[in-house]
Amino acid sequence: MNERPKIYLAGPEVFLDNAIEIGQRKKEICTGYGFEGLFPFDNEAPAMGANRDLSIYRANVAMMRRADCGIFNLTPFRGPHADVGTVFELGLLTGFGKPAFGYSNEEESLLDRMRRDEQAVFDEVSQQWLDALRMAIEHFGNADNLMLDACLAEQGHPLVRHCASAANRFTDLDGFVRCLELARQQFATVGPGRSAVYAR
Repeated sequence: MNERPKIYLAGPEVFLDNAIEIGQRKKEICTGYGFEGLFPFDNEAPAMGANRDLSIYRANVAMMRRADCGIFNLTPFRGPHADVGTVFELGLLTGFGKPAFGYSNEEESLLDRMRRDEQAVFDEVSQQWLDALRMAIEHFGNADNLMLDACLAEQGHPLVRHCASAANRFTDLDGFVRCLELARQQFATVGPGRSAVYAR
């Protein structure tokens, strides 16, 4: 009997006060789709100590190495962009040559969000949108930095954008479920007993 493909589950929900509950819910949904979810809090990290952060890093990287693919919650977090830790993990897992799926609970583009939040001004001289430091803002219609949107699109499954309510910004799982559907399609096309990863 073949093992269920393993999915690394990344996102800023690890910072919520009910992070373990959210992680368990995601894992249960993964099971229903024929996958095994790997949530960062599944790792056992030391309760304290000078190198606790390094232990967490190593455990999460080891978990990503075991995973067959990953789903990344790229909802803007603490600013206009996705959580930096999640972005790092997306790059690392993609660098491992494994399929990555991503979603955001914001439908608007990066520029539109920054304009909405009064963080962008159009400069008539340069004909560019600028931030408060007068640095150019990308304007490709992407949800975030082009490297995030493009790395997912390059694999054939662009970032899923879903409009969630403000109260459920980090807990709405509609986009997550859509990513699971894409993952199931991808693994189904490679046939039973064959890996859907691109490289090891």
